[in-house]
This record gives sequence, structure tokens and C-alpha cells, in this order.
Amino acid sequence: MRFLLTVYLCLFAGFASADDLSALKQPGVVALMRHALAPGTGDPSDFALGDCATQRNLDARGRDQARRTGQALRAAGVTFGQIWTSQWCRTRDTAHLLNLGEVTEQPTLNSFYAGQGDAKAQTEQTLELIQSLPTDARLLIVTHQVNITALTGLGVSSGEIIIARRTPEGLAVSGRFMIAP
Repeated sequence: MRFLLTVYLCLFAGFASADDLSALKQPGVVALMRHALAPGTGDPSDFALGDCATQRNLDARGRDQARRTGQALRAAGVTFGQIWTSQWCRTRDTAHLLNLGEVTEQPTLNSFYAGQGDAKAQTEQTLELIQSLPTDARLLIVTHQVNITALTGLGVSSGEIIIARRTPEGLAVSGRFMIAP
């Protein structure tokens, strides 16, 4: 069975290893996913949080990427006790298209790209929220590149998941997983 799962992942998951997916099943894992492919950079000048028509959104490839990522995680038996997302449409859409469970908006996960928001305060608040969970809770966060970089120090591609564990100092990265768009 493990061989078949590995073959499936090699064929359908872009670049992934069984170890990456195994890490996502560990108690206490924090998975930080950048929203799926939404072509462009930043948001239009008329951006309004509650109006998806004013935002950069997932395209057909991004929606497909999110669905396939969710399918691969479900096929591997990966589950999360909580799924958090920013309030931007592209992150919410990604989280819902994964079809992994109930999604909760967390304003601290909103983008602070190009001077929006407060990078330092939002990062500290996000870490406090993460640390407040039970130590064995498995959490998926769907947010933006700048937020993930602030939390982990790593760059992240559209749709990529950074796998981390909580430490007293913050998050320690243990792997990556991505389904290419």
C-alpha cells in the first residue's frame, strides 16, 4: 500500500515524498500553505476586503491546484483539527477548495504586503494563537507569502505547504509539500 501511495504522489503531486506527508500526520504539526495560484502581485489599488471583484483571485489553474492538493492530502489520510485562513478571497477559496474541513478566518493572517497591516504585530499574534492550541493539535494555515516568510524565514511558492512544529522560540520547519499548478 505504501508503494502505491508513493507512486500516486510521484505521478500526481508534483514534488512530494511519503516522508513529507507522514510529517503532516504527526501530532502538533503546523502546516502553512500559501494560497494556490493567483496570477499577479499584490492587489489592485481599489482593493476592498469584502469584495472579491477588487482582489487578485485564483485562476482556473489555482482552483485546480487547491482541489488536487486536498485530494492528495485526503488520499494520504492527512487531517487537521483546525484550518485557519486570512480574510482575502484567494486564501479563503483555497482553504475551501481543499475540502479538508471547517475553515475559520483569522484576521492576523491577513496580508501585510506593501505596507498593508502590521507585520510585526500580526506575526506575534499569529504565534500566540498557534501556541495557545493543545500541543498535539494539527493545524493548517492558509495565508500569504509575506506571512509565511515572517513566521518561518522561508520563501514559499503558490500552493506550497511549509511543514513546521511549534517550539518555545516559534516554528521549526521540518519539510515542504507542493502540488504544482
